[in-house]
Amino acid sequence: MSVIRATEGQGLSHSSLVGLTAGKTVVNVAIRWLPFFLPTLGRALGASTAQMTSVIGLGETAGFLSAAVGKWLDRGHERLVMTAGMALVGVSTLLAIVGSFAMFVVAQFLLMLGVSLYTVAGHAYISRHVRFEQRGRSIGIFEVSWALGLFIGAPAAALLIDGFSWRAPFIAVGILAFFSCAALLLTGSEKRPSVVPERNDAAKPVKLNTNAWMAIAASAGIALAGLSTIVVIGTWMEETLGISIDGIGLVAMGFGAVELLSSSSSASFSDRLGKNRSTRLALLFLLLGLVVMSLSTAVVVAVLGVVMFFLGFEYAIVTSFSVVSEAMPSARGRVLSVNMAVGTVARGVGSIASGFVFESFGITGTSVLAGAGAVLAIAALGRVEGT
Repeated sequence: MSVIRATEGQGLSHSSLVGLTAGKTVVNVAIRWLPFFLPTLGRALGASTAQMTSVIGLGETAGFLSAAVGKWLDRGHERLVMTAGMALVGVSTLLAIVGSFAMFVVAQFLLMLGVSLYTVAGHAYISRHVRFEQRGRSIGIFEVSWALGLFIGAPAAALLIDGFSWRAPFIAVGILAFFSCAALLLTGSEKRPSVVPERNDAAKPVKLNTNAWMAIAASAGIALAGLSTIVVIGTWMEETLGISIDGIGLVAMGFGAVELLSSSSSASFSDRLGKNRSTRLALLFLLLGLVVMSLSTAVVVAVLGVVMFFLGFEYAIVTSFSVVSEAMPSARGRVLSVNMAVGTVARGVGSIASGFVFESFGITGTSVLAGAGAVLAIAALGRVEGT
């Protein structure tokens, strides 16, 4: 992965953006295949749906620790944070293959901490080098990795589980993570960027303003809406819709293609359409998808609802990162790290609650929970200025 050495606002080279995105794809593959195969993993570990979604939810809260790296990001140490995050992803796979439920819990915690560190450092790096007017495109390209993680990870996991065992996807991800970590280390020492005026007080505590907190609340609402739905989709498709493991892999690949389209749309249009406004429109589309999912009885209609949900969610979450990055430019690293921390807690709460709600009320209950997060996000975005 190449890393450019430039002052803020000078732009990001294509090779740097490709390298950042490649690393992000690895960490996203590590997390994105899991929800679609929770029943398989649950059977292997002797755990119920609620227990498995709770593990994912508790793992998500590890991202809360990412708030501690804000000062490092404001000092230009994004590459160091990314390397640490990638290493944690690799370590998590070693623990997961042990095969005990307790070790799986620890593995998920380390996995989500690693993913959070890599992600927030990548956002901070891009935001430091790309002006806000063009930032939607760069962050959109970076977050295409989220869709690629599902598009590549889910079908690959299905093949590996069918051909070998449930441990095989973890082993494959571990190899990729350690290779990526080595690539980061071998790119040489990163020179600190030229200091800009807004970072002269980077060592001092910074109190986030209302604008920053509203942007953070919006991003958290989107995260809750997304993860509370995603963690039960695999179980819903297998138990309610009767789709097999191979079928789930293919369907998930289709969802990944939809997300890829949505991420690309964010990269292409968010700067022109307006990041804040287009995020709110995408959330309305997400809500419509949830309604279709809840009311559908036919597989084709249900899948259509999921497609609508993924289109809305992917565009909204990707574009919201640009909104957050400009909510308080004088402390961008801190805002992004706090956003990651709060967002992971929101995803964790949504994931844990979703498992119990799904077991009691089915996909309708989950949709109500997700819808509440989306409505919160729309309301908060309405109070964010300058984006």
